[in-house]
Amino acid sequence: MKESIETSILNSKNKPIDSIRYFLNDEFLTSSAGSDSQIIPLEDKNLGNHTFKALIYTPESTDTLSKSIKILNDTPPVVYTYEIIKSYPHDLTSYTQGLEFNNGFLYESTGQYGRSKLRKLNLETGEVLNEISLEDQYFAEGITILNNKIYQLTWQEGEGFIYDLESFKKTGSFAYNQSKEGWGLCNNGEKVFKSDGTEKIWILDPNTLAERGYIQPTHHKSVSTKLNELEWVDGKIYANTYQKDGVAIINPSNGAIEGLINFSGLRDKVKQHDKLDVLNGIAYNPETEKLYVTGKNWDKIFEVKILKKE
Repeated sequence: MKESIETSILNSKNKPIDSIRYFLNDEFLTSSAGSDSQIIPLEDKNLGNHTFKALIYTPESTDTLSKSIKILNDTPPVVYTYEIIKSYPHDLTSYTQGLEFNNGFLYESTGQYGRSKLRKLNLETGEVLNEISLEDQYFAEGITILNNKIYQLTWQEGEGFIYDLESFKKTGSFAYNQSKEGWGLCNNGEKVFKSDGTEKIWILDPNTLAERGYIQPTHHKSVSTKLNELEWVDGKIYANTYQKDGVAIINPSNGAIEGLINFSGLRDKVKQHDKLDVLNGIAYNPETEKLYVTGKNWDKIFEVKILKKE
């Protein structure tokens, strides 16, 4: 990413200017003497929506000018398609919100008020090995597993839950603070990433789940929103867009959308019924390096191979 911004201060009253300091959001970038044009590099800055600000110092006062800017990726995402390798049984009543592998077992969070659950599954057979139901006032969302704990989001209740991996006993909870809602979760072993339906993927402290920052998934044309279920796959964040057939491949360091997987047609390969809903559910097994996807109220989970579109 080699973006830069060119600045020019219009000094219509010809005030003497001592210096100008430039900021991206609250981060200092550079300073200059006088009002000459400046080319300010934005290398290594996160992509997305930002506020560019100039503090103008004159002998009499300090004035502030600000502009909203958008830093886009400098290359378009690579487009991928898929090949189905194998399919497995999946509970047709499961409104899948979160899906994750751990030690060969599949863990699933299902949504809807009065029907939300946390489950441990046998992938091969679809057998439910462990299960708990949430109280009726909670709409479960994404999950992730870290340090023998399961972290589960709720949608609009502003609260997430922590469970013991083996017993499914609830051991704690955490608040969302700045993020609006709970959508998807994943982790890289050191950080937890959380989507909330906005343009932000929040970076959470793995010990406290407090929000420490965010990235904004962005390609070469716009900033993306409604990124839902998240999965950590070989150093990247995979995120499906709610109500779409696409999965974005996101660079976690700056938010660049480096790839897009088109899963069009996959929904046609499951049982068609009146409660059938959208693609949602991405699980990567790092031990076998296999990727699995499913959807809300789908009767199958698919092992897929990702192929670059010719």
